Amino acid sequence: MIPVTTFAGKKVAVFGLGASGLLSARALKAGGAEVVVFDDEPKKVEEARAEGLTTQDLRAIDWSKIAALVLAPGVPLTHPAPHWSAALANKAGVEIIGDIELFCRERAKSGVQCPLVAITGTNGKSTTTALIAHLIGHAGRDAQMGGNIGVPVLALQPFAPGRVYVLELSSFQIDLAPSLKPTVGILLNVTEDHLDRHGSMANYAAIKTLLAASVEPGGSAVIGVDDRYTREAAERIERAGKTVLRVSVVSALRDGYYAEGSRILRSVAGKAHPVAQLAGIGSLRGAHNAQNAASALAACVALGIDLPAIQQGLVSFPGLAHRMQPIGRKPTNLGNILFVNDSKATNADSAAKALASFGDIFWIAGGKPKTGGIVSLAEFFPRIRKAYLIGEAAADFARTLDGKVPYEIAHVLSAAVAAATRDAEASGRKEPVVLLSPACASYDQYPNFEVRGKAFSDLVLALPGVTSPSPSRGG
Repeated sequence: MIPVTTFAGKKVAVFGLGASGLLSARALKAGGAEVVVFDDEPKKVEEARAEGLTTQDLRAIDWSKIAALVLAPGVPLTHPAPHWSAALANKAGVEIIGDIELFCRERAKSGVQCPLVAITGTNGKSTTTALIAHLIGHAGRDAQMGGNIGVPVLALQPFAPGRVYVLELSSFQIDLAPSLKPTVGILLNVTEDHLDRHGSMANYAAIKTLLAASVEPGGSAVIGVDDRYTREAAERIERAGKTVLRVSVVSALRDGYYAEGSRILRSVAGKAHPVAQLAGIGSLRGAHNAQNAASALAACVALGIDLPAIQQGLVSFPGLAHRMQPIGRKPTNLGNILFVNDSKATNADSAAKALASFGDIFWIAGGKPKTGGIVSLAEFFPRIRKAYLIGEAAADFARTLDGKVPYEIAHVLSAAVAAATRDAEASGRKEPVVLLSPACASYDQYPNFEVRGKAFSDLVLALPGVTSPSPSRGG
């Protein structure tokens, strides 16, 4: 754990007692702060009290004595309305921050030279984060990975010379980290998401692009420039005097990194040369993974890692759980069924990446729907042999698919896996793919996408004749 000493001798309120909130409270207490915690769920308050934390309803405290409110990232800050704790803090003129901000202040205070790589984007940030940490570790350096990827940032090892922190950051976390100054700030892409939290696409894009714009002096902003919001951000940040490394998987760049087939090239003043090869790396299949790999490569080069070490690290990357993760193969008379867990595809744009990467797809989709449904996926419908619809979105998805893609409403995942396997076996296709890529959140039937993905994996591995593929090359 990283103790937070920047609030030593001060009183700090913490609202939201999930993993990051509890770590924030412990780290502040360890650093000498007086901490009071609360949550809207009484059970969480009782659990915090049981471990020795001071609990009190924040509606009853004297806010004039509070130095800061540390807010869990999932708690509404501005939209659709500020949470009552945020409203009280605003009324009292108390700053509202998150655990990432605590980390950033402690990093600045420590004076230890610890590079920080921060990654955001609507899609691809988890894979890119995991890949960067893997490449740094493969090169023999100490990489500490956390943030939105599942490990609270303050649970990482304390600052030490040469230690590199690799953090995935959501828009919620960026919103609560005003002093974020990464050594390398990566902005992959910006497409519609979380508008209920940010109010408008303009607000959402502004927060996302803030990460790349805030790189420290001498740092680098790595920006995917294949959408309007990121292209405009790259131009704006470059005009502000920051070093911008552009990345594209759509077109060649005069300056930057771009994909050409399975190769990644770097271009300087119009002269391009290959710097990495992705052919045969199953964990980095698809154009979206070429963007992830090119962005990771640009970040690692900026950190001083040499190209041969990066290439070796790319080859050995095992991939990210629940993101286009090959789970198993089942032999048929003609070939093999491949089962792929893409539970992390919680919106249509993310599901598009998987649908673009396979053919002869038996698609399991549905859950708690996002704005826009799956209308935007129409270009991939010819790849889908049949769809199996689950959860709250099933009826709406059925209306979209009607007359375009055969489907059945399976309601639950177990029925969908059984039906998709049955139909893939009977399809006469050599390499059919049973793909869980829901294009939906999980909350109607599962607490998170990880639990949903594990449920799919367990169902697949329980099928007779299924064997697990190689994790590093399979797919």
